Order: sequence, then structure tokens, then C-alpha cells
Amino acid sequence: MEAHQLGINGAYAFTSRVFSDTRGMFVSPFQESVFTEATGHRLFAVAQTSYSVSRRGVVRGVHYTATPPGGAKYVYCPQGRALDFVVDLRVDSPTFGRWESLVLDQYEARAVYFPIGLGHLFVALEEDTVMSYILSTEYVAENELAISPSDPDLALPIPEDIMPVLSQRDRAAPTLAEARAAGTLPDYDRSMELERALHWGPTTPQ
Repeated sequence: MEAHQLGINGAYAFTSRVFSDTRGMFVSPFQESVFTEATGHRLFAVAQTSYSVSRRGVVRGVHYTATPPGGAKYVYCPQGRALDFVVDLRVDSPTFGRWESLVLDQYEARAVYFPIGLGHLFVALEEDTVMSYILSTEYVAENELAISPSDPDLALPIPEDIMPVLSQRDRAAPTLAEARAAGTLPDYDRSMELERALHWGPTTPQ
């Protein structure tokens, strides 16, 4: 597995080695030693695992967790293909409002780590695209918030050949500016504080 630090503080992409033969394939989408070496800390204590199945064109996001309590996640695509976006929603972050995108699929076997305070959106590029999530907190509906995926200030590049399929919640979500004015976005310093407290401790004794 190889690790790559993204341009948004705290976010990382991981690419696994895929073992293929006539029977099929075998992939390990998470390896603690590689994660720890890249990030300087272990993964969080897992509170929940989930997965979604989406038809081509489904857009889910931009989703984030109210902070506090905040939530971190590790995401990969074991089936199908998705265009995945990492969005910095942390007010006063040096990269506030910026995003990065990666293609996640079962063949190149990339995964993305989202620290507390970041937003997540993906576009399903194939039928029956499965997205798998390892979560630091259990789902609590009132803590799960969204930003409009069509916010012109974010200008997320949804592929032109995709007819977006959105939930009512995502269609009605506020823009980044509206959420900031309402005070519902994560604060950068508080997010970083909660992120530090989330993990199991440093890799070497202090």
C-alpha cells in the first residue's frame, strides 16, 4: 500500500496492491502500519461501518458531521467506480472552501481518509457502485449536515455526461456561504483539537 498526502490538511489517499488471477482478485484496502506511518497516528476506534449502493449518476453529498461531536471516516470503493471529492469546510482553515477529487474503484483500490471537519461527496460513475465507510462515530441524524453539491462557489466538476440523481435533502442543502452565515460549519481549531483527541495516541512515547 502507498500513501499520498492531499493538499487539504489531514486528508490522505491510500492505494492498495491488487492481487489478480483467474479466480478473481484480492485487495486489502486498509493497512494500519502504512496509515500510521503516513499520518503519525493510528486509525480511530471504529464506531460503525456502513456501505452504500448507487446507480450511475447518483450524487451523494456534500455531507459532513456537526462539530462537535465531529466524525472522521475512511472510505473506499470495492465495486464499481466513483468520482470522490474531499472538501474543506473548516472555517479559518488555510484551505477553507478548497476541494480535491480522486477516482475510486475496485481496480486501482484507492481509499481516502477524511479527518474531522471535512465534507465528502461522490458521483457514481457506474451502475451498482458500492462505497464502504469506516466511521469514528455512530450515525445520529441530527448531526449529519450537507452543503449543496451545485454551490457555484465550490464549483465541483460533476462530469458533463452525468445526469445527477440527488436526494431531496441534498437538493435543498444550503450553499457554503449560507451554512457559514448560519454557524453550522466546523471550526478549524476545534476540528483539529477533536481530531487529536480521536486517535489512540502518538506512535512513539512522549
